[in-house]
Amino acid sequence: MTDSPTYGFDTLQIHAGARPDPATGARQTPIYQTTAYVFRDADHAAALFNLQEVGYIYSRLTNPTVAVLQERVATLEGGVGAVCCSSGHAAQIMALFPLMQPGRNIVASTRLYGGTVTQFSQTIKRFGWSATFVDFDDLDAVKAAINDDTRAVFCESIANPGGYITDLDAISAITDAAGIPLIVDNTSATPYLCRPIEHGATLVVHSTTKYLTGNGTVTGGCIVDSGKFDWSASDKFPSLSTPEPAYHGLKFHETFGPLAFTFHSIAIGLRDLGMTMNPQAAHYTLMGIETLSLRMQRHVENAEKVAVWLENDPRVDYVTYAGLKSSPYFDRVKTICPKGAGGLFTFAVKGGYDACVKLVNALEIFSHVANLGDTRSLVIHSASTTHRQLNAEQQEAAGAGPGVVRISIGIEDPADLIADLDQALSKATA
Repeated sequence: MTDSPTYGFDTLQIHAGARPDPATGARQTPIYQTTAYVFRDADHAAALFNLQEVGYIYSRLTNPTVAVLQERVATLEGGVGAVCCSSGHAAQIMALFPLMQPGRNIVASTRLYGGTVTQFSQTIKRFGWSATFVDFDDLDAVKAAINDDTRAVFCESIANPGGYITDLDAISAITDAAGIPLIVDNTSATPYLCRPIEHGATLVVHSTTKYLTGNGTVTGGCIVDSGKFDWSASDKFPSLSTPEPAYHGLKFHETFGPLAFTFHSIAIGLRDLGMTMNPQAAHYTLMGIETLSLRMQRHVENAEKVAVWLENDPRVDYVTYAGLKSSPYFDRVKTICPKGAGGLFTFAVKGGYDACVKLVNALEIFSHVANLGDTRSLVIHSASTTHRQLNAEQQEAAGAGPGVVRISIGIEDPADLIADLDQALSKATA
């Protein structure tokens, strides 16, 4: 089919990027389990390696199954292109790679997945990069944190673990004024609940491991390029605006225009970093995306019911779900995530750390795993697991203090989920 903005989300999540296999007529996208592709002739091979023609060279760079997934996610997000890679963490490094140089920094939200905080506060130092963490509800602090060496601003649309909603419109106004890109992790929301590019995001990253795949089978990541940023407006992004020695002086932005970031991420990012998504993982994710809207609707419906029940339970101190009228982010949901606040949030158990551990151990339907976005309901005590590497101040800032547990609400019968939480809370607070 020809992708068109006239098609609805439910249609695009099934058809975007996919066409019947020309060789066999297979309706489902085949798994192209191959490392290399035969060139038509020597001139064809040279044109591909010179970036003068688009095609398949080697599966570290491009693969037909992965290409369908890239087109589908880009279409759903409203971007011009996308690059898939091996994990969500790989996607974050891939997103920063064309933008950064030694001595440059990013400004990041304090409300991020714990592994992301560690990656930004510790690991990227080895590249000579640094990060400044700021409360993104304090817009003046965000502005003040940006300096001449800042090359990107990073946040999550729905923050993990607390489910907080970021005011993307306000943050993008700041990044536009500063002439730097806004990178938004849309993993917890998916493009069904939030389309960050419509709110000013330059790049959108995903851990496709989570809601996009939705069944806990494969890891993967994706970077979606809005195509709207002028990489040549200043001298801040030489990788995209100045001659590239590896391609005989080609200038990516001058040559590829809105697709400059996408082509750079394939031709240099995947070529040299090698964070490749395998075709079988892409296949599983494509199948998952076909039911994305149906699943997200149920995730939201169930999360709302469970959150209301928890908020009214005397054994619970508070619930962070943004879909609750008591949440300070309730009004923001209407503009940023109009179809719902997602299925991820935390709640504080009376009794603190020890009660949280007892609760996790007592749950029966909820699976105790380091994952989210599954059809199954999941639980974890973030302070002792996903956010364990952070200090106490960082844990509190991220919404992952010792007295809270994170739950990812699945698509089971909500009455069963509430009953499971009820019995576990009884044991945890006895």
